[in-house]
Amino acid sequence: MKYCKRCLQPDTRPNTIFGVDGVCPACTYFDALRTVDWEERLEILRRVLKSYPRRKGQFHDCIIGVSGGKDSTRQALFLRDKFGVNPLLVCLSYPPEQVTERGVDNLSNLVELGFDVVVSSPAPGTWRKLKRAGFEKFTNSFRSTEMALFACVPQIAIRYGIKLIFWGENPALQVGDMKSLGRNGYDGNNLRHLNTLSSGLDWMADSGVSLEELIPYRYPKVAEFERHDLQIVYLGWFMGDWSNVNNAMYACGTGIEIRTDGVEKTGDLFGVTALDEDFTPVNQLIKFYKFGFGRVTDYANEEVRLGRMTRERGVEIVSKYDDAQDEKYIQDYCDYLGITVDEFWRQVSAAANPSLFEFEGGRPTRRKFKVGEGL
Repeated sequence: MKYCKRCLQPDTRPNTIFGVDGVCPACTYFDALRTVDWEERLEILRRVLKSYPRRKGQFHDCIIGVSGGKDSTRQALFLRDKFGVNPLLVCLSYPPEQVTERGVDNLSNLVELGFDVVVSSPAPGTWRKLKRAGFEKFTNSFRSTEMALFACVPQIAIRYGIKLIFWGENPALQVGDMKSLGRNGYDGNNLRHLNTLSSGLDWMADSGVSLEELIPYRYPKVAEFERHDLQIVYLGWFMGDWSNVNNAMYACGTGIEIRTDGVEKTGDLFGVTALDEDFTPVNQLIKFYKFGFGRVTDYANEEVRLGRMTRERGVEIVSKYDDAQDEKYIQDYCDYLGITVDEFWRQVSAAANPSLFEFEGGRPTRRKFKVGEGL
């Protein structure tokens, strides 16, 4: 395990390849931003919007995938208020047992801000069954739900005859998942190669779910994208101040509600991520034991690149909070999947990386690596 020389990105992040200088792709991209002409990028965005004119009888210019959180709220306001665009917002709704009141309120806030919102709600029974199957097979109950999250937006774009789709950050450039890299910095049509979409539908069908029930989880094929002339564009590529904290600052001024449960329970340094449900902190904990980094690492990396945090301070915070966990959230997660907490920890321990962690009582515990230095 090695760390980026600039930030705290480990080379254990899936699909990440460091340069020969020992610098991660995200830091390399950030360096390149220093010479960007942002007005030129906005002009490119204007040309993109002009290339996809609203068809006769059509009310919306584009689609934005949203949750109601900081990123989607800022994107919707940015396109509407700066460019005069009328976007249709598309949200994948969690089932009643998973969604939080905070999440419902934040989505309602988008409606109150004047946007049209279409909500996709896959059948709760199938959703739960697939989450359980994903946890058993991958130790990742979000494998299926992320399929539905990404699939619902192009699916609805096809049904509404809207060709232009906006997502937020480019995961190849801004996070380091290089398999999703497109033809240029804002081309998102290779999103299908994102690590979370790589497992396909076969394992879901093997869990006893019919192909008809899997329709909400099916990401349109390349041929469908081409037939309907769909184009995904990463809006974050055009925004010079795109970041977790900056987006939250913009969105909080418009009425969204953030977390108050604390970084000790969630690993959410500022309480502004995954506002619509409380299973994500558990999934981030599992990610920590698999790959040696959690959500605090992602926050710290961004803050270090922006110069708002030293790498040394990042090491302190990551060392202290990256394995954040809360017994209640774990219990709620287990209750939803229909497993015991002991069964949860047995599965997580089996999936944990033994090269990175020591085990005690059957559970991964102390790091074998040193944050910022590796192994």
